[in-house]
Amino acid sequence: MKLSFWDYIRSAFNARPIGMFVPPNWIGLGAFAFLGVLNPGFWLLGVGLELAYLYILSTNLRFQNVVNGSQLLEARRQWQSRLHSLTASLTPPDQDRFRNLESRCQSILSQQQSSDPSVQLETQSEGLGRLLWMYLRLLLMRQSIYKILRDAASPLRQGGELLDDRKRRLEQLLKDPSITEELRRSYSGQIEILQQRLQGQREARDKLAFLDAELMRIEQQVELIREQAVISTDPAAVSQRIDAIATTLGNTNQWIREQQQVYGNVEDLLAEPPAIPIPTAKETQ
Repeated sequence: MKLSFWDYIRSAFNARPIGMFVPPNWIGLGAFAFLGVLNPGFWLLGVGLELAYLYILSTNLRFQNVVNGSQLLEARRQWQSRLHSLTASLTPPDQDRFRNLESRCQSILSQQQSSDPSVQLETQSEGLGRLLWMYLRLLLMRQSIYKILRDAASPLRQGGELLDDRKRRLEQLLKDPSITEELRRSYSGQIEILQQRLQGQREARDKLAFLDAELMRIEQQVELIREQAVISTDPAAVSQRIDAIATTLGNTNQWIREQQQVYGNVEDLLAEPPAIPIPTAKETQ
């Protein structure tokens, strides 16, 4: 997120050098406020100095870079906390599956960093971060559908009958000409509800098959990138491959957003995911 001029103004107002517990700007404001009690002219002088201080500091390029860096660091911390929370909500097997893919993505960056420490990998780390984010969303959607099917399976037996068996028995009861009209309407209503439940469960199982296929596709694509990173000496080619894969997942992204309306909101995919941390030379060794 790009910061505005007023963001830099607010940061300048509260700027505090390392080692100071109170921003020096606050001390200055307090001093002029006290002096203004003795002579109101100090208030006017203090306002002028404050405006000059805020303008000079907020427009300083070095100060802006410090503010941008701190904002980026805080945003990454929040993302990491969010990712940790979402990953912790997965089942243990899915957690292991996600961590394994995360390790594979990290190894792609480590491989290139070890071969050429001067290579720039920011674009690749961002692209791999988007792939991991998509993978996590698929896992969460898959778990959400599994939960719905599991919850639906608990009352599957009603009076000792499966939904299919109960539906067939009600259809047989409807063929009895001696039943009352009220009872006939009740049986028909039950049959319609059972039919909708059975249809919904069939659709959910079809969606699970699609999710499993997409998860496998991302895993295979990451493996292909790893192999190409070992063979290729051109980081730009690897970056292009990552971007191409992310583009092919656009339809999957849209599909998940549509499913959120059915299975509930499981986080917004429109948010930009964090990049994968680029390993340092020491970490690579």
